[in-house]
Amino acid sequence: MRRVHLRIGGGYARFLTGLNVRSTAITTDSPIRSAEHLQHTPQKTTKLTQLKAFFVPLRHLYSRCVQRIAPSTTMASSAKPVIIIGAGVVGLTLAHGLKKANIPFEIYERDAHIDARPHGWAITLHWVLPFLRQLLDEPTLAAVDDVQVDPEVGRNDKGNFLFLNLETLETKFRIPPNERRRVNREKLRKALLQGVAESVRWGKRLSDVQPLADDDSVRAVFDDGTSADGRMLVGAEGSNSRTRKFLVPDGYRNHPLPVRMVGAAIDISPEEVKPLREIDPLLFQGCHPQTGNFLWVSMLETPETNKSAGTANEHYRIQVITSWLVKDASADEVPPTDVACVAEMKRRAAEFNPVLRNVVNSIPPSAAILTIAPQDWPCQPWDNRGGRVTLVGDAAHAMTMYRGEAGNHGILDAYHLYMAIREIYTGEKTMQVAVDEYEAEMTERSAAAVLLSRQACLDAHDFHGLNENSAVLKKRAIRMPS
Repeated sequence: MRRVHLRIGGGYARFLTGLNVRSTAITTDSPIRSAEHLQHTPQKTTKLTQLKAFFVPLRHLYSRCVQRIAPSTTMASSAKPVIIIGAGVVGLTLAHGLKKANIPFEIYERDAHIDARPHGWAITLHWVLPFLRQLLDEPTLAAVDDVQVDPEVGRNDKGNFLFLNLETLETKFRIPPNERRRVNREKLRKALLQGVAESVRWGKRLSDVQPLADDDSVRAVFDDGTSADGRMLVGAEGSNSRTRKFLVPDGYRNHPLPVRMVGAAIDISPEEVKPLREIDPLLFQGCHPQTGNFLWVSMLETPETNKSAGTANEHYRIQVITSWLVKDASADEVPPTDVACVAEMKRRAAEFNPVLRNVVNSIPPSAAILTIAPQDWPCQPWDNRGGRVTLVGDAAHAMTMYRGEAGNHGILDAYHLYMAIREIYTGEKTMQVAVDEYEAEMTERSAAAVLLSRQACLDAHDFHGLNENSAVLKKRAIRMPS
């Protein structure tokens, strides 16, 4: 007879840590090969009998605890879904996180289909990338990399953000670099649709939100008369969110800023794009020191991505935006037609350096124009109805484009809300506690970000007032969790 130690490892060991169970000494005539082998080992002592009686029920208890940590397929299929209003970048990103956690969800989108209307030109993902990688599976991450406006530059990008003197073409400030991905927004949305498309209900515009008193759930009612019930509802439908209007009926309207913006996407030849890519291959911005007019230029497509390489029509597609402060309510308003808007862009570029003036002057009168009157909405308190209704992204905190952070904050919202919803579905926290904690972090973080972006919008048109502490120039970063 020999004395041996049964050492419990792996998941059992982690589970038993709180019980201070490290090893158990027993006596037996034969070796013990595994925990299961206890059931077939000759029981020569009382200690072995006691250990068996303790260990077998413990194994079943451990299995039940593991099931609580990750929602099972059975539980997920029987639970009420999370209703996501809006199939934009943030709503789809949240859906991917829920899918990875096996939490049921349904997405309701007002558009009739994915190409029903344009969804912006390009966005820069920077400090949010580590969080995005935790939400998406490997195929979707690869698809996101594939929609970079210039994948070749993206593979070796230094992450510079340049702010130029538009008169001299000199770099006035070089904003501290981050890892970044400059992606085509519409293609990004389509990439994120992969894997969750079957859960999107198209042509569903929200008309009402009804918390249900009898079973602690919530109902979304749509303009077409249909409705959907879920465990909770997340408004991810952008800066004109109807969910926000439901939550903050007296304060949902956006805050207008005294700035006007006009932009176009144009195709240019490799020869024409060369001096622009010598400034920066992805994007740059700047202000004219005398007029205060602002210019933004960024890449949208390269011959590699638009498949024109080597053809007679080889070309790049770029985004050109001009903006200005409204000093006179009449003279500085955006013109009423696209043709007049193109003429206004050229007029405001008349004092630019010839390299930049030439690119604005190359915009054809027939170009499709996007006009924007910048607005924002700092997050305000609301009653989330016991955690059943909340907001993410622009619906929760609309901000201007001048720091390029709106999409990053929206995706970070999706990450934190995904973590909160996991805790709800596993029973670790009540819905009220989990959503309150999500909203507390989101509100504190976004309140500062919205005001910083507001100030950046104004700073961008004040060349002589700029310094390294100006909001438009400060490093784009977020405090990472410890």
